[in-house]
Amino acid sequence: MERITYQDIPKGMFENLMTTENFINQSPLGIKLLELIRLRVAQKNGCAYCVDMHHKELKHLGESDLRLSSLCVWKETPYFTEKEEAALNLTDTLTKLSRDPLPEATFDALTPHFSKEEICYLTLAISQINTWTRLMKTFRFVPGNYQVKEAV
Repeated sequence: MERITYQDIPKGMFENLMTTENFINQSPLGIKLLELIRLRVAQKNGCAYCVDMHHKELKHLGESDLRLSSLCVWKETPYFTEKEEAALNLTDTLTKLSRDPLPEATFDALTPHFSKEEICYLTLAISQINTWTRLMKTFRFVPGNYQVKEAV
């Protein structure tokens, strides 16, 4: 089922992506917000492998079933904070790019909740998970087998 297996991937490719991933994870954004962003991008891009992974990571972090099942319709629910909504709006906008610049309203909604540094991290995190989803969709990694690693 996989087109490209883990063993087929050029040595260093995933390791270098993980260096960036670890940099993002150490940001002041918090892992729960990052995982919400990752799951939302996976949903938007239709990446079953990444949906499985980030759903499991969020459950491990204590995320509620209500919020998890409602993330795909987050704009229609009252379950997310204004800060999360601003981040999710940026996520949706950057995941489905248009030729137009980022709308001022999208950026302005971030500034009450995030510093310029944090907006940089958000943008990188969204770009990074978009890279991962595109790789997984191309390689066709099989969803369902991901297991959350316990913190060491």
